[in-house]
Amino acid sequence: MASMTVSAKDVSELRARTGAGMMDCKRALEEAGGDMAAAAELLRKKGIAKAEKRAGRSTSQGLVVIEASADGTDAAMIELNSETDFVARNDEFRALAKGLAAVARQGVAPGTVAAAPEEAFLQLPYAGATVGAAITEATAKTGEAVALKRYAHFRPATGVVGTYLHHNEQVGVLVEVAGATGEAALAVARDIALHVASADPLAVAPGDIPAEVMERERRIAEEQVAQEGKPENIRAKIVEGKLKKFAAERALLEQPFVKDEAQTVGRLLATVPGASVVRFARFKVGEA
Repeated sequence: MASMTVSAKDVSELRARTGAGMMDCKRALEEAGGDMAAAAELLRKKGIAKAEKRAGRSTSQGLVVIEASADGTDAAMIELNSETDFVARNDEFRALAKGLAAVARQGVAPGTVAAAPEEAFLQLPYAGATVGAAITEATAKTGEAVALKRYAHFRPATGVVGTYLHHNEQVGVLVEVAGATGEAALAVARDIALHVASADPLAVAPGDIPAEVMERERRIAEEQVAQEGKPENIRAKIVEGKLKKFAAERALLEQPFVKDEAQTVGRLLATVPGASVVRFARFKVGEA
């Protein structure tokens, strides 16, 4: 049937009836010549309405996929989720995850780390349609909710991106190192990525740890000191000491390097003149 102009009101009504996405509803109405019932039937036939209703289910399984340039100067990472490990190991699911990682590398601004993909990402072109349409189609085909949980893309103006993907494809890391290029810089960046996967730091440096996290730790430390019955005049000093220790333990550059605990990650980084860690992203399937 010839395409026609449909109103936003009709699109919203069809979306409310079926739970399908706005673009899918618009296309169905155009194909059905504006007939609401026919458009709803089209969506059901394509599995889209049913697929959208599955989207609310728990998606705690899945894969982390990394797509990187051969020279290590550009890398993207995505986490694609499913309801069961069975679907996550399906060849089509794996192909979709790899394809979406490539989309993130090409279509997402460098320096991005995002969760719960925005509509702009879901509307990026993929396989003759869009990212959102591909995910909806995967949901319809598998009979499970399929969801793109988060994505990241790093490409420093001058620097390298270290990557690490655990053998089970459940944990992945990107580390952006600026100020240095070449094999030595890339080797260190990759070692730091491995470290991040293992140690799970909160931030690059102590001062980068979110204020709300430090405030929470301060309240905990104050309660601990009070329960221990420490004298009032030294409590503040003890609390500050606890906070300093916490920050050092959770800040990447202060942590003992997992492959050589005699040195910190900061000292490892210093072996490459001019290098600095700008940011990192760590994705673990099923983790917030």
